[in-house]
Amino acid sequence: MAKSKQTGKKAAKAASKVLRSKSTGKRSKSAAGSALTQSKSPKETTGKKAARAASKTLRDGRTSKASKSAAGSALSQTEKGKGKKKKR
Repeated sequence: MAKSKQTGKKAAKAASKVLRSKSTGKRSKSAAGSALTQSKSPKETTGKKAARAASKTLRDGRTSKASKSAAGSALSQTEKGKGKKKKR
C-alpha cells in the first residue's frame, strides 16, 4: 500500500453535510460515508462499490458542491492497482 491519505477537515465537513441531508441520493451518501470514515483512520481505503458511487457522483451534473467534495476525497483514497484489467 502506498502513502496513506486522510480526509481533510473541509471534505469531512462536506461529507457530514451530505449525510445529514434528506434530499441527497444513495450514491452521494455512499461516497460521503466512505470519506467520513477515512477522516479519523488513514489506514482505511475506499472500497469498490463506494469508489464506483463516488465516480458516478462526480460525473452527475445535478450533484451539489458538498457531495462532489466528499466524493472526490473518497475517490482519491482508493487502493491503486486493484481495478479490472482490460482485455486486449
